[in-house]
Amino acid sequence: MTDEERKQGWGGKPQENQTQNNMTDSQRKIADVCDDMKNMLLGKNEQYGDSVLNPKRFFSHAEQDEQIKVRIDDKLNRLVHGNDSLESDDDIIMDLIGYLTLLLVYRRNK
Repeated sequence: MTDEERKQGWGGKPQENQTQNNMTDSQRKIADVCDDMKNMLLGKNEQYGDSVLNPKRFFSHAEQDEQIKVRIDDKLNRLVHGNDSLESDDDIIMDLIGYLTLLLVYRRNK
């Protein structure tokens, strides 16, 4: 997908840069969640030393996209089993969005 296609979004219409003031309530909520995800991903990337996109190889020599998919499978398994004693469903969903984002970053830079 080209940059121009990404700018057009799902509906095929070019998306203009919008300020918080001229956004609908739903658009502001979407922007807030995306901002939260961005901050979480950047913070975890710094905290864990870029371990998803540039892992240190100790045991596994699987490709990075395959390693990300395994992490996604683990998170989905936790969500399906619904045991929120370790992490809430919202935390798992945020992690899933994060891993899917990282998978897309990896695929675009491959």
